Amino acid sequence: MDTITDELKKLEEEIKRCRKCPLYKTRTNAVPGEGSTNPKIFFIGEAPGAQEDATGRPFVGAAGKLLTTLLNEIGLSRDEVYITNVIKCRPPGNRDPAKEEVEACRPYLEKQLSLMKPKAIVALGRHAASWLSGYMNRRFRSMTREHGIIFEFEILGFKARILFTYHPAAALYNPNLLDSLRKDFEKIKEMISKDRRRGTLEDYL
Repeated sequence: MDTITDELKKLEEEIKRCRKCPLYKTRTNAVPGEGSTNPKIFFIGEAPGAQEDATGRPFVGAAGKLLTTLLNEIGLSRDEVYITNVIKCRPPGNRDPAKEEVEACRPYLEKQLSLMKPKAIVALGRHAASWLSGYMNRRFRSMTREHGIIFEFEILGFKARILFTYHPAAALYNPNLLDSLRKDFEKIKEMISKDRRRGTLEDYL
């Protein structure tokens, strides 16, 4: 195994043993993440759901199936991307992650990003967008205003193109969002193409 794969395996084992917040008491499995160690896109979701908790794998429920479909529509497979979440254990009742839970998991997501140094990062949902915005020295306002914009930023010592979009679960709950989600995935395709349009943060303040 290469060094990145070795380091990720060690990190996964650490996550599976984690007891930094009370979620370890209610989880079935921690969900570190999975996919390519040299991903075309690094996806960040919110938190594992019931099926993810049961299997230890990210995005395997209905939202995961939609994510797979959206990837296929832009010519990608899950094997070409990496998928993880802001927090690695399921909050009871699928409630929003608490601040202390986000902070407990912060070093894990930082390490995943630092190891892989992805050129394209996509935040799925407002919690992931808010998490990334903190490293962009800005405050996330709303997905309605900020989805589909391609930012280029240095984060954790490396440069990346960053895009916020709706969580697939939101589109399952509100089908009216599906068209916006599909259009954003076309922007994601643009992010990883050579002929991309570069967005600047100042254009959207």
